[in-house]
Amino acid sequence: MKQKKLLKKLAFSEQDFEDIKNAVSEQEKSTCGEIALAIAPESSSYAFWELLPALFFALIVIGCLIPFSNHISSLIDLISWPERIWVLPTFYVLAGVAAAAIVYILCNISAVKRRLIPIAARRTAVNNRALRHFVQSGVYKTSGQTGILIFVSYFEREIRILPDSGINSKVSQDLWNIIADEMTDSLAKGNAKEALIGAINRCGELLSQNFPLDSHGENELPDGLVILENEPWV
Repeated sequence: MKQKKLLKKLAFSEQDFEDIKNAVSEQEKSTCGEIALAIAPESSSYAFWELLPALFFALIVIGCLIPFSNHISSLIDLISWPERIWVLPTFYVLAGVAAAAIVYILCNISAVKRRLIPIAARRTAVNNRALRHFVQSGVYKTSGQTGILIFVSYFEREIRILPDSGINSKVSQDLWNIIADEMTDSLAKGNAKEALIGAINRCGELLSQNFPLDSHGENELPDGLVILENEPWV
């Protein structure tokens, strides 16, 4: 899934982005914690899982055609003059390529692709992508180690809420997981903006209870929602 397609599916207006940013800013007024938000179109290219069934189907098609090689040769002789020994092998190659292309296109349909990829592979990809952005975005290096990342991977329909070490010392990960589950349910109903703002408010409440604003509180991370680029093929 490309970034433009994600933006189209989210259907966020400029005001929606502003409302999300304001929600973060409002929650951070009562805590020294920092809330970062990011949405990725998908957490991996999943190229392997797209190509594997395409190649497998191409081999099946070629294998099914081999017993009929004499009939195929006879048909080719009717439309090919003069006779060429390379025509039959070329036919098999083209048939395999066509079969692979058709299945590959089908495997790129989100609903099909999501069912092809094992749950464990999707979850591992989301975990890795969330952790990578946690580091790349600087959530890990706030002055009090009180940064938290709300990460949404749209294609996988998975959400990760990753707190820094300072937060982990006071708040159980189970509480963040509950918020992530609630957010997942809301996203599944198509309420992306409401899901994000609801999660921001819930996270803000926990942060303000455990990490109230102090005199040295500074806004160390951007408040807005970050739309990430696609992962490269690996």
